[in-house]
Amino acid sequence: MDKITPAECALFSKYICEVSGISVDPAKAYLFETRLGGLLKELRISSYEALHGRARADATRKLEQQIIDRIATNETLFFRDEKPFELLRHKILPDLIDKRAPRCRGGLPIPIRIWSAACATGQEIYSIAIVLKELLPDLKQYNIRLLATDISGKAIARASSGRFNQFEMGRGLPKDMQQKYFTLQGGDWQINDEIRAMVAFRKLNLLHPFAGLGKFDIILLRNVAIYFNIETRKKVFQKICGVLENDGYLIIGSTESLTSICPDMVPRRYLKSIFYQPQNGSGV
Repeated sequence: MDKITPAECALFSKYICEVSGISVDPAKAYLFETRLGGLLKELRISSYEALHGRARADATRKLEQQIIDRIATNETLFFRDEKPFELLRHKILPDLIDKRAPRCRGGLPIPIRIWSAACATGQEIYSIAIVLKELLPDLKQYNIRLLATDISGKAIARASSGRFNQFEMGRGLPKDMQQKYFTLQGGDWQINDEIRAMVAFRKLNLLHPFAGLGKFDIILLRNVAIYFNIETRKKVFQKICGVLENDGYLIIGSTESLTSICPDMVPRRYLKSIFYQPQNGSGV
C-alpha cells in the first residue's frame, strides 16, 4: 500500500474539510491510506499529492466525488438506536397530526414532510416509512413527502435501489417487518414497491445551498455533525433550521447536543429521548 506523508495528510485533511465538511485528523495516516490508496492504483497516480492536484484541477468534480464516497462513513442500520423511532410513533407524529388536522378541512390530506438529511444507504428513511405505514391505517388521508439525501452518490444509488444483503437485514430490522415489507430476490432482500415509492432520494452536500428543498415538519440529522468542526456545525444547523417549520421537530444523535451550536433551537424531552424545536415556534 502506498504510504502517505505527513504533509500529504495535512493537504487532504484540509481539502476534505473544505469540500465536504468532514473533519479528518491529519495524524490518521492509516485512514487516508486505507480509503484512498485503492484510488491511487485505479487511476495510476504516483502519490497522494498528485491525487490532490488532479482533484483540484478536475472541473467536472468527478474525482472529488470519488474521494468523498471513499472518505464518508456510511454506517447505518434499520431502526438505529430505536429511541428516535419511538419518539416518532408515540410523540412527534401524533402531535404533528393533531396540529395539522384543523388546517385541512374539507377532506384535504394532512401534510407530513420528513427529511433524512444524511441517509447513507437508506435504512433510516425506510425505517421511517415503515413506521408511517404501521401507524397510519389509511395513507391516502395524508400527503406524505419523505426526502432522503446524502453527500455520497454511491450511497444514494444503493439507497434508491432498496436492495439489502442478509447482513444488513439482520441489523435492527424485526423479522416480522422483514417478511411484511421485503421480498427475497436471489441472496438479497428487495423492499416492497409501496414503501420504496414513498421516498425521494437526492445527492446533497450539506455545505451547499438547500435550493428547492422546501420546508419540513421533521428533520433527522443524526450522527453526522460529529464529523464536522464547530464552525461547520453552526453553519449546517443554521441552514437546517431555515428549512424547518416553526413548529417542526429536529432529531439529532443521542450523544450530540445543540447547546452553543444553535441557540435558536430548544431541547425538549419525552421519556428518555430529546428532540429540538425552534425557540420562537409554537412548540409542542
